[in-house]
Amino acid sequence: MTLVAPKVSSPLTSAAQAKLARTLADSNDVTVFVDGTAHRLDDGAREAVLDLLQRLSRGDAVSVASVAELLTTSQAAELAGISHTFLRNLTDRGAIAVQYRGSHRRIRSQDIMAWLATQKLATPATEA
Repeated sequence: MTLVAPKVSSPLTSAAQAKLARTLADSNDVTVFVDGTAHRLDDGAREAVLDLLQRLSRGDAVSVASVAELLTTSQAAELAGISHTFLRNLTDRGAIAVQYRGSHRRIRSQDIMAWLATQKLATPATEA
């Protein structure tokens, strides 16, 4: 299983924001084109895409991720780029929240990403 970290966009340029805002003001219909083929989205997916587009039109950067994915400790360690043992130690210390399914640990992908964000903030950037 390949794990995909959330994708984060940069804000749109002012011109692109204005153009997108005008387009969204006229319609809330969302049709996605993949390789020239139109795909009409169901209500849930349409609302999610509209929300993303509205945020971009306001100049926000956005992040796209899966919802509450429970990972094994091996999967979580792979996503975080750390060893399985180090991850288990982090859960034992309470640094990363863990849920138990029987005797097996499960970790929400959001909790791993939040821990990674705190590590990034705590580590001073090296100058190139």
